[in-house]
Amino acid sequence: MRGASILKINDDKTRSLNRHTVMAFSGEAGDTVQFAEYIQANTQLYSMRNGIDLTPAATASFVRTELARALRSRNPYTVNLLLGGYDTASDRPSLFWCDYLAALAPLPYAAHGYAQYYCLSILDKHHHPDIDFEQGMKILRMCTDELKRRLPIDFKGVLVKVVTKEGIREEPYEDDKPVKAP
Repeated sequence: MRGASILKINDDKTRSLNRHTVMAFSGEAGDTVQFAEYIQANTQLYSMRNGIDLTPAATASFVRTELARALRSRNPYTVNLLLGGYDTASDRPSLFWCDYLAALAPLPYAAHGYAQYYCLSILDKHHHPDIDFEQGMKILRMCTDELKRRLPIDFKGVLVKVVTKEGIREEPYEDDKPVKAP
C-alpha cells in the first residue's frame, strides 16, 4: 500500500563537510538548509586556513557549539543532525547524533526523522560491532522494506553515501521492487 505523501526524487538532505565527514539533516526547511550551508562553509574555511581537515569528533563539537549558541540567541535553528565520518588519525569510523537543543551523542548506528520509529528496532536487533559493508547493506534493505510497508509515503529512491578512509562515495542502491506485507 502506498500513502498520499510523495518524496522528491532529487532531495538530498546531506552535505559533505570535508573528504571524510558527511552530515545528514532534518527539520524545518529553511533552518536545515541555512544551517547546513553555514556549517559546510565554516568547516571548509577552517581547512583552508589551517591546511588540515577537522576530525569527525571535532566537527561534531563545532556543530554542537553553533547550535547551542543559536539556541541562546533569538534565532535558534530547528534542525536535527547525523554526522558520520572516518577519522584518518585514529583509523576509525564515527557517528554522532545532534538534536535541535544541541545535545550531542556518539552512536554505533542511527536513524532520524520518521524513519527512526521503524528502523531503530531493526538496527537494535541486527547491528553488531564487527559488521562489514555487505551486512550493513542487508540491514539497510530491511529498513527500506519496513518503511515501504509501514510509512505512508511513496518512496522515489534512496540515496546512500558511504564514508571510508578513501573518502565519501555514493553507493548505487536499487529500490524498485515492491514489498508485500506479511
